[in-house]
Amino acid sequence: MIALARMRLNAYAKGGRVWPPAIATVVLLGIMYGGGVGPPAPTFGYAALVLFPVIAWQSKLVLDAEPDVQRRLARVSVGAPREALAGIACALVAGLAVSAAAVVVPLPLLLAREPAPGRPTMTTGTAAGVLAHLLMIPAAVAVGALASRAVTRAAGNGVAVLVSGVVLIIVLGLHGSVAPWLAPPIMAMSRSLAAPVFPSAGAFLLLCGWAVAWCAVAFTAYAVVRRSRT
Repeated sequence: MIALARMRLNAYAKGGRVWPPAIATVVLLGIMYGGGVGPPAPTFGYAALVLFPVIAWQSKLVLDAEPDVQRRLARVSVGAPREALAGIACALVAGLAVSAAAVVVPLPLLLAREPAPGRPTMTTGTAAGVLAHLLMIPAAVAVGALASRAVTRAAGNGVAVLVSGVVLIIVLGLHGSVAPWLAPPIMAMSRSLAAPVFPSAGAFLLLCGWAVAWCAVAFTAYAVVRRSRT
């Protein structure tokens, strides 16, 4: 499975698909951090929210990089579960790379700041921001997987699923939403980190449980639909 995942990442990188999300990431990071940075917790929480559509898009590109015939051969060689897991692993690695850039780039500016009175320390705020990214990445990968060619079959359908999924998650995550539980806690995490009162450990545990439950449902749906399309 590791060899298959490495092959897929090479196909994604060498096929030119890596550049559109990479350019979008650079542009967004330049806009977010070009005029300076705020405290680490809200800064990284906002970055996770902004990069969510990019990582979802990137995940779809990673999963679509392999031709259909090659994907079927890989399924026969290593088995359907391992073949599917290899693709998800590749998308997660690519998402981690994007989020790592979003965390590392502003660190020199953040280190030069003194925390405001009543706000968390640099270490605590950065840890909370990293957690926001770690909760966002699997959700973005799940959306990209549900929009991948192996599920939607047609390019137009994939784009529709990707755009609709991202928009619905943002809308359902707005404050006062009638069904916030239908979306992963990306918006909720960003709001919590920007709130005047820093979230408690219990609040973070609740957000983590919410994210795990949502991703479990989304990846299960991906596995079921993907299996029915083979």
